[in-house]
Amino acid sequence: MPENLSSKASSDFSAPSSTVGSNNVETQGKRALRELELSVVIPTFSEVDNVEELIRRVDSALVGVVWEVIFVDDDSPDGTADLVHSIARTDLRIRCLRRIGRRGLSSACIEGMLGSSAPYVAVLDADLQHDERLLRKMLQMMRDDDLEVVIGSRYLKGGSFGELADSRVFISKLATKVGRLVLRADLSDPMSGFFMIRRDAIYQTVRQLSGVGFKILLDFFASSPKPLRFNELPYDFRQRFKGESKLDAAAAWDYLLMLLDKLLGHVLPVRFISFSIVGGFGIFVHFLALTIAFQIMNLDFTLSQAAATVIAMTSNFFLNNLLTYRDMKLHGFGMLRGWVSFCMACSVGALANVGIAAFLFDHGFIWYLSAMVGVIIGAVWNYAVTSLFTWKRTTTAKTGN
Repeated sequence: MPENLSSKASSDFSAPSSTVGSNNVETQGKRALRELELSVVIPTFSEVDNVEELIRRVDSALVGVVWEVIFVDDDSPDGTADLVHSIARTDLRIRCLRRIGRRGLSSACIEGMLGSSAPYVAVLDADLQHDERLLRKMLQMMRDDDLEVVIGSRYLKGGSFGELADSRVFISKLATKVGRLVLRADLSDPMSGFFMIRRDAIYQTVRQLSGVGFKILLDFFASSPKPLRFNELPYDFRQRFKGESKLDAAAAWDYLLMLLDKLLGHVLPVRFISFSIVGGFGIFVHFLALTIAFQIMNLDFTLSQAAATVIAMTSNFFLNNLLTYRDMKLHGFGMLRGWVSFCMACSVGALANVGIAAFLFDHGFIWYLSAMVGVIIGAVWNYAVTSLFTWKRTTTAKTGN
């Protein structure tokens, strides 16, 4: 390579762009003559108002570093992916991975990380609550101290939760205490969503990740086959720039499932755990409905039992649609179709439960052992069949088959 071209490429890269997407393709090509060092993965859902400001801030923070930003968008209805694509046409440092038919912050981060070729990968929220100015210092620590992870912490001296509501601070602290049950490291802020990780550490851990929920850092530390070398840096958590928070009760449910997955050591699929918990709640719903119909309304027992069964199945269907399969949620006519197939599958499962339990009891098994085997087989049947048929269309979209 001619020396003058190499030096010009270095000079071109070091100068920050004045506006998003303002650099032409020729300049971007010259920048590519230097080796990519850092990928910044940003999961998004309905963050169109934050994209341009976020790119400007990353650009300003990483002057002289060869970087790229990978937006992983869960098919935002507000046009987030379309905006990123339009920027990427004139700025080769920007990429967009658009996911259809699936949702989830952790799984989005994993896909973005696996799509990177850089030796270092940072995770940054799209709401600008994380301090992107810390990225350069994180990168320097990774280089100088041979670390595998550097974490932005709100708990260290010099860091804070900023103006975050007291209720949110309480929830974060509670989740941090619970999360320590599965941690293999003494992190001050395991709930942080702002960190940088070495690509080698990603590859050695990715097959053990649950990929559930929104706390991918905790997942990494709980899943790594060996202790990760890490350090933490304090930062002030900022107010969301624009848009609304995506945290809700379903996100808390996902966090609980991720912890259970780590505690059980991948013995059971995460979705089956969720399906079983919902099924347990369905038993409570069944007996509550039966009591009201038979004891209070004085209806015929058979009619009361049938009504309670339908009510419990319906409750289970909607809860599974909301929680267990929230990334494949059925809508409109698909929900009616799903409810019918769910009830049909669970009816067969109930028959299998009763039939197998009765058969075992008649052949000398203890009554409670017979009942337990019947319940397990019924639950496995219900899970397997409903995941195949009830949420079939969305599952197909997710796997790309």
